Amino acid sequence: MADPESNARLRADAGVPTSGVIHVRTRLTADFTVISNALAQRRGSAVTVGVAAYISSLPDGTCVSIAALCEHFDEGEILISRALRELEAAGYLERRRERTPTGQVRTRTYFYDVPGGEPDPDPDGPPRPPKPRRLCKQTAAATSAPASGTSRDMAETPVQAEGKMEESAEPQAQAEEEPVPLADADPRAVAVLAGLRRVDPRLVLSEREAARLAPAVTRWLGAGLLPTQITDHLTTRLPADLLVRPVGILAYRLKDTPLTTPAPGSTENPERPAVLIMRNCDGCDRGFRSAGHSHCRDCRTRDQLPATG
Repeated sequence: MADPESNARLRADAGVPTSGVIHVRTRLTADFTVISNALAQRRGSAVTVGVAAYISSLPDGTCVSIAALCEHFDEGEILISRALRELEAAGYLERRRERTPTGQVRTRTYFYDVPGGEPDPDPDGPPRPPKPRRLCKQTAAATSAPASGTSRDMAETPVQAEGKMEESAEPQAQAEEEPVPLADADPRAVAVLAGLRRVDPRLVLSEREAARLAPAVTRWLGAGLLPTQITDHLTTRLPADLLVRPVGILAYRLKDTPLTTPAPGSTENPERPAVLIMRNCDGCDRGFRSAGHSHCRDCRTRDQLPATG
């Protein structure tokens, strides 16, 4: 008698997972994009990862504005702009304002496979711009120095203009970067800034940020505003998603100093007219306002008419 035979496999293949996803790999030789696992497996919004993968697959020179991305995706402008801000905060996206050879200023978008990474040297490809750096006073002065030769002077005219702009804007930048120490700031202004977190827990400021904002709050207090009024001005209608530190939006709201409160005895305020006393007419009992008459105007006119007959 023959032994029974079965078509079932004796055991499962080693290494095959019993649950979860199973990849069916296909070797691609064209029309593919390489994305790092750190970006593809990034926690958070799926829209952010999708926008990043789409931008990575585009050739250089393709428009990636919010309007262009909204035409490709079904999401609206709010989600697309939020995804771009998240990529910019993570270091994958960078938007710079650069000057073209014709003198126009345009915004260029750079997308990095690795945040903060440098481009690989490609002798056949176009040169990549270097990382932007902040010009100091000596660099700006050296940049704006005139060179010998008429043609060279004409070619370096835009650079000289940019150097002068950096020098003129440097005192303001130094004033913002070197604030007054917090110990020397107005205690009332520091108390107002420290109390903002009670109204909105997101408004947590460091000592350096409080020292930067304290002079502006002091000017507002000197203009006659109460601390509660300043707090309401700084905390009313804030954005729902504060992706950056709040010191920037607080400094913008404190940028303009309000008008000072006029003095109580100022001659500029016109005096209000005196309100006459309300009384009843002795003749017809009609109510009227008068400074000293006991009869209304009709009764006084009737008494002045000559008698006839």
